[in-house]
Amino acid sequence: MSRQTTGRRPEDREDPEGPEEPGGRRGPSPGPARPPRRRRLLPWRHRRDLTPGQLRRRRLVTRGLTGTCLVCAGWLGWSVGHALTYPGKDSTAARLAEWARDHELGFVVDELEDVQYRMHPPRVGGDLPADALARMRATQPAVPTPAHLPAQPLVPLHVPLRPPVSPALPGEGVYRTLATAHGEPLVQGTYVRPDAAHTSYEAAVAWISGRHSRFQLHPGFREPGGTFDVPPTIPEGLRTGLVATWNGGFRITDGGSRGGFYLDGRTAGELRDGAASEVFYRDGSLRIGVWGRDVRMTPEVVGVRQCLELMVDDGRVVPDIGDDSKWGVSDQSRMFVPRSGVGVTAAGDIVMVVGQALSARTLADLMQRAGAVRAMPLDMNRAWPSFMSYDGTRTPANPKPTNILDFEDPPDRYYTQATRDFVAVYAR
Repeated sequence: MSRQTTGRRPEDREDPEGPEEPGGRRGPSPGPARPPRRRRLLPWRHRRDLTPGQLRRRRLVTRGLTGTCLVCAGWLGWSVGHALTYPGKDSTAARLAEWARDHELGFVVDELEDVQYRMHPPRVGGDLPADALARMRATQPAVPTPAHLPAQPLVPLHVPLRPPVSPALPGEGVYRTLATAHGEPLVQGTYVRPDAAHTSYEAAVAWISGRHSRFQLHPGFREPGGTFDVPPTIPEGLRTGLVATWNGGFRITDGGSRGGFYLDGRTAGELRDGAASEVFYRDGSLRIGVWGRDVRMTPEVVGVRQCLELMVDDGRVVPDIGDDSKWGVSDQSRMFVPRSGVGVTAAGDIVMVVGQALSARTLADLMQRAGAVRAMPLDMNRAWPSFMSYDGTRTPANPKPTNILDFEDPPDRYYTQATRDFVAVYAR
């Protein structure tokens, strides 16, 4: 059975490749060449193929999408612009990171920090820079006691701290006066290298007399936010007697601290049993311990700041200090980054540690070496750790602040509105 044909003889059909030339080659087709069909850039029909109703609907959709994009771009610009211009002395990088975390982009910030760390890890070995060496060596010689003061000072200078690295450098671990009141060195500090590997970095240890000091918890206007009777700054008129300040802990609002914040009857987050806690009392004293075990809510409590769990307990570094998930983002907790922590001694004095390249373990070790029987982590990364001492010898009503280490924010960061909570210390 033969196949059906179109009614044309084979020799009458057009050869698409043109007639065959001598030698078997094909020549060009005698018909006019069709122009190549242009591919459309957009996957919809051309205007000339649409009815008037379809054209109207397309214009409405196009205008709606354009308007939505403009609104989103405008909101994004306004939101980022607000983050870059709110009060305070936070750096641009810190503001953008906080904006990203506030808008569910914390994973992007974590990844960028991780990439930056891998590209520029802390240096291993080497010597301290010249300015760090000079700061370490700047210890005070013994000075004669003025006649109007008792022969034995109420607050003597501490015996030197045993440094983690041996042999010690000149001045390493030796305490010096950072702030005085009534002629007494209420705030003392020293510098050490944090471990035998990171010998080109410094950590600072501060000691504060608990008996002669008064401690005040301040909120930040963004963290934890809200309205409190205590201002998010140390304004003029309330600076007399100020001797020290230090930073708060991980964020309350996103749950990073795994605890809550309480001040003058108002709570942000939730006070959690088992959380490491700074607890502030009506008489100006400060205690540090486990909420629900060492410290709890009483009528005398005016402030509570919780953050993670204790790093030092009963005078010993906790056994699970190497558990990465307990001390922040898991892929960063193994890193040697700027960190801070605070502890209390058996005598009720306060020790505070900040460092440029600390792990959770080396931070805990330094707080334990400084005499802490209970100690907890505070904030980390370059933008947030801080410890400032204040010199009011020339202007008692406006003492001059000094950073114990060079971090991102200037020493007067708490003389303007602070984005995050902090602690202020006054002489009694």
